[in-house]
Amino acid sequence: MTRIKHVSIAAALLVALSTTVAHADTALHNIKGYTSTNGGILQFSVLIFDDAGRVIATGDDPLLAAYPDAKLRDGQARTVLPGLIDAHGHVYSLGQLKANLDLTGTADVETAVAMIAAYAAAKPGARWILGRGWNQVLWPIQEFPKASQIDAVVGDRPVWLNRIDGHAAWANSAAMELAGIDDDTADPVGGKIIRDENGHASGVFVDRAMDLVEAHIPAANKNEMQEALQSAVLTLLSEGITSVHDAGVDLMNAEVYLSMADNELLDMRIYAMIGGAGEVLDAIGKPIRRYGNDHLDIASVKLYADGALGSRGAAMIDPYSDDVENRGLPFWTQQELDEQVAKANGMGFQVGIHAIGDLGNRLALNSFEKAQGGKPSPLRNRIEHSQIVALQDIPRFAELGVIASMQATHATSDKNMAEDRIGPERILGGYAWRRLLDSGAVLANGSDFPVELSNPFHGLYAAVTRQGRDGEPEGGWYADQALTRAEALHSFTLAAAYAANQEDRLGSLEPGKWADFIVIDRDYFEIPASEIDDIKVLQTWVGGKLVIDAVASE
Repeated sequence: MTRIKHVSIAAALLVALSTTVAHADTALHNIKGYTSTNGGILQFSVLIFDDAGRVIATGDDPLLAAYPDAKLRDGQARTVLPGLIDAHGHVYSLGQLKANLDLTGTADVETAVAMIAAYAAAKPGARWILGRGWNQVLWPIQEFPKASQIDAVVGDRPVWLNRIDGHAAWANSAAMELAGIDDDTADPVGGKIIRDENGHASGVFVDRAMDLVEAHIPAANKNEMQEALQSAVLTLLSEGITSVHDAGVDLMNAEVYLSMADNELLDMRIYAMIGGAGEVLDAIGKPIRRYGNDHLDIASVKLYADGALGSRGAAMIDPYSDDVENRGLPFWTQQELDEQVAKANGMGFQVGIHAIGDLGNRLALNSFEKAQGGKPSPLRNRIEHSQIVALQDIPRFAELGVIASMQATHATSDKNMAEDRIGPERILGGYAWRRLLDSGAVLANGSDFPVELSNPFHGLYAAVTRQGRDGEPEGGWYADQALTRAEALHSFTLAAAYAANQEDRLGSLEPGKWADFIVIDRDYFEIPASEIDDIKVLQTWVGGKLVIDAVASE
């Protein structure tokens, strides 16, 4: 049952009277406000924040008497929530997707090829045709596509199209020729070149095999990267996301973020994870915290244990149920992963390890156990996705203080193929939000955009219903693992802030924290669950500053 409690008038006045009145700037009243706290959901009708962008108090109407000089702003009985935090996304990739070919949702390979042809015709000056979003699992014939299919419509320029999960890519022959790929090219460790029945490279590259081609794609310059980042930030703010944990940035990306923060061009909060424990980590050197008036932290390192389930790159302890000779692709040996975790933690950086398969998750847990001496760490290491976990490994998250950084929409997107991949027994440890929470683990939620759509209300809906947006399956897919509405909101707010060591200043509308909040068009706690994914954001505020105002544009 959702735990909601009203602020008592006496308590609200006590908080108000203990705060210097001169600092009060704005009183947002006539609202239905909700915020997660460590004690449950708090409900209020008045939000007071100062001209520095900090929350002063929340309460009911009598609170207004303590702030007679505050500017009154009528909330028109609308619902207010804390700004939502996406604990795992890819900001630059989202910006790129908006500029490149988007194949998301294509119904079959023929449709994808037609879109490639049309896009190439519209971009005659493009040196490469780049895009993302195809998913062969959604096609009538669930087979990887081939270079020859692109060659039939684009043969004069290289084409490189990432799968929806970013763990496989589809190339044409021109791209493979430019990269020097032939039938004798060996599979790299942690990667696979898909080959036809005659052993010829067919045009699809999985995980670290993608590097063979991507090394030849011209890099963006800083201005192009900044434009893409700003485009993505605007989209995210309009959807009610005020903070993102950007999962894997390179040195240029970090430098552009720092420049944007210096020039007050970063309108949302970014918690950046450095991609890998190598040269970029060495160049950054030490964690950067609260930069640019608390808009940027670079304090985490993103590592990979394995690939993805859809492309069968996720590392499994036992073979795939639908591919009995395949156990997936571990990116590192246990020792290699241990060394990278030890290095990053030793430099003061949190580590987030991408792990999809049960072996990938076990490798990650083993590395953390070794680096942490078998006990929780103040760095709060994380496993990104925590997707398929052996049941005996689930308690290890809480025992080690490892955060389960998960994405609710992965379950509803994968439900049509996940059990085929791993069978009815292992699926019990898959997308197991309730089992992880009940074991004492902290669950931080996100979307993994642009792998999934970035809209956080799709994630809240999936977390509560375990259904696709079409309402299927009736009653929810493994509905016993669903979250309550309060738990789901907590996972997108205070728990996500905790996952970045930011819960002292973000994640809830409590006194002293940043006034990051959103105004939405309906009451998240009162509407039917089937409407959660239809919620629209009317306003987004970051640090007491109105950055998105859909009401004014109506």
